[in-house]
Amino acid sequence: MQQLMNIRDATKNDVKDLAILINLAGEGLPMFLWRQMAEQGQDPLTIGAIRAAREEGLFSYLNARVLEIDGLVAGMMLGYLLPDPYDVGEPRDYPAAVWPLVQLEAEVPGSWYVNAIATYEQFRGRGVASALMSAGQEIARAAGATELSLIVASDNKLAHAFYLKLGYQEIGFRPLTVFPGGPDAGQWLLMVKYLR
Repeated sequence: MQQLMNIRDATKNDVKDLAILINLAGEGLPMFLWRQMAEQGQDPLTIGAIRAAREEGLFSYLNARVLEIDGLVAGMMLGYLLPDPYDVGEPRDYPAAVWPLVQLEAEVPGSWYVNAIATYEQFRGRGVASALMSAGQEIARAAGATELSLIVASDNKLAHAFYLKLGYQEIGFRPLTVFPGGPDAGQWLLMVKYLR
């Protein structure tokens, strides 16, 4: 049975899916941050959806693409051009768990940054991530980027191998700051792919 696959710009109707998938991609770091923002009794995923619904900032549905299979959201990618120059500010401006990521992002100013890519478990193995990464590469080219960048946890062996297969290479790392619900140890790896 043939599946109908469609990639489209995300809309405000997708923000709940975006929150769930961004948390999957972020190794639990988004949920940790949203828990800190939530009021007592408020679901952290609601905070994620509210933030995804914004029309300003980089974490916005306006920077996301979703892939549907037979009309159902199967996966998403959040990506955008990083500022150039990239002013990191001060460590105190960020939660400790986020600071290493900011430092790595600053090493690739002006690159098209794949902030998050994830597929719902029931749709894995169907080419969702490959299709989204290919679409991201075309968006990056159209935006005039000469390289793509992403950050992956060193313990995420499957994702790391996938990015290597796509032609990404490691160019930097920072120790992962342990946070509740996240990996117990490891490093954040900065990977880039140069566009020809």
